[in-house]
Amino acid sequence: MHPYTRRTFTLSASAALAGSALQAVELGAKPYQRPDASWFAACPFGVSTHWTALSQTIHPADWRPFPETVAKFDIERFADDIASSGASYLIFTSCHALQWLAGPCDAIERILPSRTNKRDMIRELARALRRRGIHLILYYNHSCNHGDDPAWELAVGYHEPDKSRFVANLLAIIRELGERQGDLIKAWWFDSCYSVDTHGARYGKSTIPDDFRFPWNEWVETAKAGYADRLVTLNAGMMRYYLYTDHQDYEWGEAQDLIAVPAAQFTPDGLQAHRWVCLDNLAWVHSQYNEPLVPARFRLDELSLYVRTARRFRVPVTFNIDVDRNGVFLPETMGLLRQLRTQVG
Repeated sequence: MHPYTRRTFTLSASAALAGSALQAVELGAKPYQRPDASWFAACPFGVSTHWTALSQTIHPADWRPFPETVAKFDIERFADDIASSGASYLIFTSCHALQWLAGPCDAIERILPSRTNKRDMIRELARALRRRGIHLILYYNHSCNHGDDPAWELAVGYHEPDKSRFVANLLAIIRELGERQGDLIKAWWFDSCYSVDTHGARYGKSTIPDDFRFPWNEWVETAKAGYADRLVTLNAGMMRYYLYTDHQDYEWGEAQDLIAVPAAQFTPDGLQAHRWVCLDNLAWVHSQYNEPLVPARFRLDELSLYVRTARRFRVPVTFNIDVDRNGVFLPETMGLLRQLRTQVG
């Protein structure tokens, strides 16, 4: 298939309507006002890094335990690399498969001790990016996915028949993270919604009953607490389009490849459109120990055509780039992105 063949995200109209109806009565008929997303629409492209506690080094001698990795992480060099790529924003993973934060969080510590770090790497990174004129979009995953983190799943209450403690724990985490980072967080990207709510796409086994509806409106309200201008998106799955609630602001856009070519700035539901493409490592995380970073899968002309098409409709494109445990990028990939920025303006 030619990389620019237009595809659209899968959407079940009846399911989407049913989801919207359920959410409409969740917290009453309080109208939701979407904040201005024009800053995001003006971005030609951004980058994301699935840098996590499971990221591995490309050289064995450079490996350290995660707390030591966080303590010695070179934030200024990392921010310089992001800035040199020409990206307008960074989507940075706070937690992914393991609920292990590169910073402090009392809410996580109360649930499962020793899953945070004293150094607030997220805040330092956000400030370093701001000094360079780069926006931070904070990615968060609840880490209750198919047994990736069994100890966390048990501690947080994921497997309990009554999900109220589970929900309360997660709300406490995102409230604390949001309050701690303040206006340094321009937007949230929330992953794995399908693992806590069965009304959209389903992936693998889940302990969530079919009649349970996750309180998405409260989730979004908590994520924006004190900062109403933050953008929020809820990931419904790779190449899936499903609204758990209309209380969100932009499209998650996880497409992986140069497909679903944008044709409008907004989705039919009024979300600011967005695409998230995996530039190199299809595993997204550099989880293989003592292995080289993965080179880009696309040529410059392919990337340029895709981004220029997206820019015509004011749709930002995010490229996930391979990074090792110590924040090292492939120089050729950074050079490719610099060339891309020159071509797309």
